[in-house]
Amino acid sequence: MALTNRNTPRMAVLTLLAGSAICSAAIAGPDPYGNLPSSMELSATIRDFKAKEQTGGHKDFQAYSGSTTVGLVSAELGSDGKPVPASLRGQKISTEYKDKTGKKINPALYNKDLGDVKGSLVTGDSNNGMYSYDSFNQWYRDVAGVNVSKAVPLTLNRIVNTNRYVFDSAADEPYKSRGGFFPINGELYGNYANNSAGKMSNFHFTTEIDTQFIYEKGKGSVFTFTGDDDVWVFIGGKMVIDLGGLHSKNDQTINLDRLNWLQDGQMYQLKVFHAERRTTQSNFRIETTLKLRTVEVPSVSGLYD
Repeated sequence: MALTNRNTPRMAVLTLLAGSAICSAAIAGPDPYGNLPSSMELSATIRDFKAKEQTGGHKDFQAYSGSTTVGLVSAELGSDGKPVPASLRGQKISTEYKDKTGKKINPALYNKDLGDVKGSLVTGDSNNGMYSYDSFNQWYRDVAGVNVSKAVPLTLNRIVNTNRYVFDSAADEPYKSRGGFFPINGELYGNYANNSAGKMSNFHFTTEIDTQFIYEKGKGSVFTFTGDDDVWVFIGGKMVIDLGGLHSKNDQTINLDRLNWLQDGQMYQLKVFHAERRTTQSNFRIETTLKLRTVEVPSVSGLYD
C-alpha cells in the first residue's frame, strides 16, 4: 500500500498490484524441472537374520563394531550379480578421500588428475569385518533356516526446483516415526531391541536394490548414499561406493562423469547392497539425479517352516 495514496486512481492501484504480482511470479518462476515425475519408486529385498547369540543366529550380526572399512568385497560383482567377499578385515579409512568439491569418495576411485584429495587407509580392525566368506555369501541369498525375506517399496521424492530425488529414513514416513530405517518391524523374525529413539525394532537385516538407468554423458549425474552399516553400490557390475563394515552414519558420492568406461546413451544396472548389523541406529539415505527404474525384483523366500 506504500505504492499508492488516497488520491491514486482506482485503475492505477489495480495496475500497480497486478504488476507487483507479475514481478513476484517472475522472481519465483516455474519449476524448471516440472516435466520430471514427482517421485520414483524402487523395490528393495529385505533379508532378515537372527542375532549371533540367538538360537539359529548368524555370526555376522550383533557381532562386530568399528568404523568404515573398505576392501571387504571385490571391486566387481560375481557372475550371479552378487558381491564377492575379498577380505575378512579389509582396510579402515583413517582419513577420508574426497573429490575436488569436498565430497567423500570411494578410495579405490581416487584420481589426482581429477583434483581428488588423497586420504589414508590403515590395517582393518580385528573387531570389524565378517566371520567367513561362507557366512557373507548368505547375506544376499535366500537360505532356508538362515534368513527370511520380503520385498519393500522405497519412494524417492523429487526436491522442488531441482532434478534431485531423495529417500531419507530420517524424514520419510513411516521411518521417521519408527526412529530410523526399520522396514520389517514386527515381521519375519520379529523385533530385537529398542533403537536409539527408544522404540522396539527389528535389526539384523540386509537390503538389496536392483535398478537401471540410461547414462547421459556430461550431465554431472550423481548418486550419494548416507547410512550405516555396510553399503556397497555397483554400476555396470563395478563398485563405485564402498562403505563396508560396522560404522556410524557415513556417506560417499559418485559423479558418473568420472567413470570413463560408461558410454553415453547406454543403459546400466545400479545395485545397492546394504546391511544393518547392530543396534542401536539404522540410517538409510539415497540422493541422486539419475532417472532410476526398477528391474525384475529378486525372488523372496517368504517365511520358512
